[in-house]
Amino acid sequence: MAMALVMLVLVIHGPSAGGPREPIVLRIDEVAVAEIDPAKSTDFVDSILFYNLYDTLVAAAPGGKLVPSLAESWTVSPDGLAYAFKIRRGMKFHDGTELTAADVEFSLQRMMALKQGFSYLYDGWVSAVKASGPSTVAITLTRPYGPFLATLVRLGVVNRALVLKNKKDGKFGEFGDYGDAFLSTTDAGSGPYRIKAHNPQQLSVIEKFPGYWQVFAVNAPDEVRVLLSVEAATIRTLMVRREHDVTSQWLPTEIYRALGDTPGIALATERGQSNLFLKINTKRAPTDDLNVRRAMVLGFDYAAVLRLIQINDRVAAGKTARGPIPEGFPGFDPTLPVPKRDVAAAKAALAQAKSKNVELEFGWVAEVPLEEKIALLFQQNMADIGVNVKVVKVPWALMTEKATKPDTTPNIVPIFFAGTYPDPDSFLYSTYHGSAAGSWTSMEWLQSKDVDGLLDRARTTANPDQRLSLYKQAQKMIVDQVPDIYPYEQFAVFAYQEYVTPAFVDPAKAIPVQGAHWNFRLWQVDMAKKKAMGGK
Repeated sequence: MAMALVMLVLVIHGPSAGGPREPIVLRIDEVAVAEIDPAKSTDFVDSILFYNLYDTLVAAAPGGKLVPSLAESWTVSPDGLAYAFKIRRGMKFHDGTELTAADVEFSLQRMMALKQGFSYLYDGWVSAVKASGPSTVAITLTRPYGPFLATLVRLGVVNRALVLKNKKDGKFGEFGDYGDAFLSTTDAGSGPYRIKAHNPQQLSVIEKFPGYWQVFAVNAPDEVRVLLSVEAATIRTLMVRREHDVTSQWLPTEIYRALGDTPGIALATERGQSNLFLKINTKRAPTDDLNVRRAMVLGFDYAAVLRLIQINDRVAAGKTARGPIPEGFPGFDPTLPVPKRDVAAAKAALAQAKSKNVELEFGWVAEVPLEEKIALLFQQNMADIGVNVKVVKVPWALMTEKATKPDTTPNIVPIFFAGTYPDPDSFLYSTYHGSAAGSWTSMEWLQSKDVDGLLDRARTTANPDQRLSLYKQAQKMIVDQVPDIYPYEQFAVFAYQEYVTPAFVDPAKAIPVQGAHWNFRLWQVDMAKKKAMGGK
């Protein structure tokens, strides 16, 4: 967010004239596992914690524009290979020590060494990173890398000295385990909040960092409690009792509908960030057959799934999708066809398939109840065209393990995927490039040399218009190969108490980056209103 705008509307919250005020506590829920190591985090809850615990060189603003953050300015060489960042002075880590260019150097080196999380964004692209004095860091690329600046919204800067002080024995020589064990239990960041307690399966608690370099909203929470993998019915009860403040986006439609009808509870949506993908395993029979995949896309009932996600006459959890990138995100192609059901065409495609008795495994994520309804709709739709579907409930932790091999990845898996940095590369590379195969983001196992070639060319092209043209070509090629069904563009729905003002309630301020709206220093909790509403 641009500092000039933030300074106009925010003030630092201090004690009231009448004495110490009651701490402001915000309670939300999400799906486990909550990974807090910035070099390993990828999921939605990870991103929420990431943007509160850590700072990045640049930040995403509404519309996807990049603005200065830890780096107050930067320069790029004419050949696009050398970047020099000037680091702000006076910024503090949570232990009170100053953040310097050496910490930036260490953080990028650490991410690349661990080879987890978003490290693939830099593997083979970054040839060197070097701090020069306390306020300058230079990053050299192996070749031009169009989305490079945008990817830096995922490079969380860690406290080098603190990490090395707490390293354990490991495979990284003098760096030991690179603080792997340490940063899985606590943080070493400079963000607006710091870890107070963390259990990745049950509860993560963060508290306001008073030494943060940017200002807080007047009623920003002092503490945020993130409940993990709590039953949907329990969350509903807690909300009705005013014992919970904001739900996750993973509840069943009927619970959002009931909460939306409850006095004092409102519904809001995040838009322009994510799509629902029904990921088709293109390397496992029978979905390795293009004709089977075409039959599935033609046989799916897109109108019915939209009815499934209609919360009430005012709020829906999505709209018709056109391809892999949602409208409002950089690279969206409005010329891609709108998918429609055609049972006759689906049967004709299936008749051309190699297998005549098609059976599929549809694995849905246990922590997301809506996915079961989508799975059952898919099962019914496929029965209409002569395809048998086995529906399997899979816990998320197990699903991520299954995703590592094509023979264990189910034929179909529903995945809600949001852009993690404001560039078309965010959706297309991590989903369809061959190098991403083996992760939950790429359960299609597409591994197409032609698609890889286009995505690589787009990455190495500096001209923005040429890059967008290449991404449009890639999207058309991808859609033709049918590695996914695109049921709908997701509007993430959240229920919240009316005494809370989430940062995402204004669509005009939408930031197309997963988790960016959940920077809690920009949220507000009206404690007087909470008490008047009977909040606990």
